[in-house]
Amino acid sequence: MKKVLVLGAGLVSRPLVRYLLDQPDTQVIIASRTVSKAEALIENHPAGKAVAATVQEKEKLEALVADADVAISLLPWIYHVQVAELCLKHKTNLVTTSYVSPAMRALDQQARDQGLLFLNEIGLDPGIDHMSAMKMIHEVEHKGGRVTSFESVCGGLPAPEANDNPFGYKFSWSPRGVLLAGRNSAHFLKDGKDMVIENKDLFRTVAIKDVRGLGWLELYPNRDSMLYQELYGLKDAKTIFRGTFRNPGWCETLEKVVRLGFLNDTERPEILNWTWAQLTASLIDAKPDGLKAAMAEHLELPVVHDVIKRFEWLGLFSDDPVKCDPPTVLDALTALMERKMAYKPGERDLVVLQHEFMAEYPGGRKEAITSLLVDYGIPYGDSSMARTVSLPAAVAVKLMNQGKIKLTGVHIPTVPEIYEPVLAELEKMNIRFVDTFKPLA
Repeated sequence: MKKVLVLGAGLVSRPLVRYLLDQPDTQVIIASRTVSKAEALIENHPAGKAVAATVQEKEKLEALVADADVAISLLPWIYHVQVAELCLKHKTNLVTTSYVSPAMRALDQQARDQGLLFLNEIGLDPGIDHMSAMKMIHEVEHKGGRVTSFESVCGGLPAPEANDNPFGYKFSWSPRGVLLAGRNSAHFLKDGKDMVIENKDLFRTVAIKDVRGLGWLELYPNRDSMLYQELYGLKDAKTIFRGTFRNPGWCETLEKVVRLGFLNDTERPEILNWTWAQLTASLIDAKPDGLKAAMAEHLELPVVHDVIKRFEWLGLFSDDPVKCDPPTVLDALTALMERKMAYKPGERDLVVLQHEFMAEYPGGRKEAITSLLVDYGIPYGDSSMARTVSLPAAVAVKLMNQGKIKLTGVHIPTVPEIYEPVLAELEKMNIRFVDTFKPLA
């Protein structure tokens, strides 16, 4: 009997838990601050157990890790190293869907010495993006070719029939995380030119792409794409770009959100006594009366502009009370968006991930390759975001328990030993890419 510890019972955890509960000779222990959330995931399955625990309860957490064969941390990334250190102490394998931090990377040799695998970035982005990209890159190389351009863009969006608000967006994962992405800078390679985008210009660096079956989407850069030059072995690539998909209008609006200071996370207890009109007015040094016109003038936009309409729809000019915890402008906006931009029962989300490669082969032959994943959520069931983030991790855990992944140390899923069986299993669950190949003169 293999014991799998799942830390966290949040938005994306259900598909992972249900997949692992259905595996033979596997017990799944879910530890959550709110034990009722864990119990709801288990649904009285005989192989499941719910436990009330937090990372602050160090002795309880250590006992849970010590009793597990694999720990899956679905906690915020800042806690992963704390869990990893307990895994080292008690010889427990670890899986996360988060980016590898320098502190996690520093545990590589210790994990190797203990014969443990700490597998990170095994979700969607990062995760499925790594696996599908490396699969195609290795196929090109196996044919004697080389990748001269690589562009990868991913996004979670409402399905067309659920796209019914002015922002063209609904939250299928952490609203705070979505907003905080607006504070990132970006770095990528474009036609041999090194491009560095400061965070204030992030949403001004926008492009439009026609995605097969979905129409026109806008995209903006996602963090430091240049990390993937070495990671993916793209030494011949003149373009290396990773981005995020959104529906048209998102970037124009978020650029104004950033400029106005809505992403400030300094605590301001006084805002809990304010209306939204008072908070918004404070950001532009205006009075709450006539605020819509004042905002338009401040942003040098006509009062009928779509950005002003979106702000009004969201409630930024309203007399509704500000509600948030902690009392920051960022968390106030997060709470407001979460209320206004949530999925209704039965609505579907979608995930779109597209890689575009340019490949050259001996003799001068060139080829444009597109790998496209479009996955929809299940009405009244799991969201696509939950499926695509958590199922890769669940499949990897199954393979680890079966002894089919024998790697040790700190890894991400860029090697065939991981990506081939995981992608094959995901295809059985209809999470699959459609590849197109276009010869170029």
